[in-house]
Amino acid sequence: MGKLFGTDGVRGVANGELTSELAYSLGVAGGYVLSHAGGRDRPKVIIGKDTRISGDMLEYGLGAGILAMGCDVIRAGVLPTPAIACLVRAWKADAGVVISASHNPFEYNGIKFFNGDGFKLDDALEEEIEKIVLDKRNVNEHITGGLIGRGEEKEEEALDRYTNFLLGTASGDLSGMKIVLDCANGAAYQAAVRVFEGLGARVVLLGAAPDGLNINSGCGSTHPEAMAAAVLREGAHLGLAFDGDADRLIAADEQGAVMDGDKIMAICARAMQEKGTLAEDLVTATVMSNIGLGLALKESGIRLQVADVGDRYVLEMMQRTGSVLGGEQSGHIIFLGENTTGDGIYAALRLAEAVRDSGGRASDLSGRIRIYPQVLRNASVQNSNKNKYREDPEIMKAIRMAEEKMKEEGRVLIRPSGTEPLVRIMLEGADEAALAGMADGLAALIEKKLG
Repeated sequence: MGKLFGTDGVRGVANGELTSELAYSLGVAGGYVLSHAGGRDRPKVIIGKDTRISGDMLEYGLGAGILAMGCDVIRAGVLPTPAIACLVRAWKADAGVVISASHNPFEYNGIKFFNGDGFKLDDALEEEIEKIVLDKRNVNEHITGGLIGRGEEKEEEALDRYTNFLLGTASGDLSGMKIVLDCANGAAYQAAVRVFEGLGARVVLLGAAPDGLNINSGCGSTHPEAMAAAVLREGAHLGLAFDGDADRLIAADEQGAVMDGDKIMAICARAMQEKGTLAEDLVTATVMSNIGLGLALKESGIRLQVADVGDRYVLEMMQRTGSVLGGEQSGHIIFLGENTTGDGIYAALRLAEAVRDSGGRASDLSGRIRIYPQVLRNASVQNSNKNKYREDPEIMKAIRMAEEKMKEEGRVLIRPSGTEPLVRIMLEGADEAALAGMADGLAALIEKKLG
């Protein structure tokens, strides 16, 4: 068995790669590490899940492992990932665990841990858990009798606590607004409705009938076209689509035009700046964010800093620099003042408030951000060569020539794949046809020299 933890926990096909036996082992190892890291005799762990059919199977296995390690377990039921991060802090638990594969199809599932502060576990603790599992260390043989943990169900209380937290962050109600909510047949299907109806919005509901098999299927943030069409059909002011575990948001304006994470961040950043809540006048995005985001923020005197791809790296940079707003094109947006991870419903509230407070239409706000065309290509190379493009004078000359052609209205991003023998090429600028030609040329040259 190879490395277990990826950039967002342990994932795989449920009952194939990710079995109940593996979930049990992760529970034991996680309980052991948490017991030693937290210093509490009987650590408390909260478990939440999305709506996948495999969630129950993995929850029972994971929970049994945690209990066998002498930790108490609170089962919070179906909740968004950020709800577990919130509840860990609210209930002073030692850790939280979410069973979800986010935006992936139903046959996949995953397990990710949060520490007692609501942040994802750092690499060192994940590596310790992973080593115990892979080495098959017996760390719980001494846990017998009264040392075994106890389980408790708090599904309704957990949902109430999370939705009350979200409602408590609202600045006024949303009466008069008609909003399409696409819950992806996932973890947001109860909480999002409670929040937006609780604030007086007229809600048109999509993707809110989970059956264990239909999560993310033709709906949600990975398929925003259904939400956008409903906005036009219903004459709504705004459309909001979440992914399976509701840590991402993709929106649509009243004209049915889709707004990705870059547009949402730009709108929210300007709204926060006007209220004086955008610390350092700074936003954190990734290298894949559109050049239009930086240009739009610059017009408002807001600085943009970029991290590597992945919400983990966005968060790390935010914590270092004091930024309170950051995220990705995919709609994973972090408001660090109130949250410790991306929260789709929280971001949706901030976007709806920005539209309401502007006194105009969502398209007026969205239209202030020009999204430049992006062209993506993959160059197949020998795996040992994928980091060597910087050492090749001909490749670097071609990259510089492409950058000069675009001047300040474009950019070239070359990066090796983390998992495949590929060099990924992204060109961004005003002329999509010209970008495609340059991207094809760079891909061909890189394959010729490094393939």
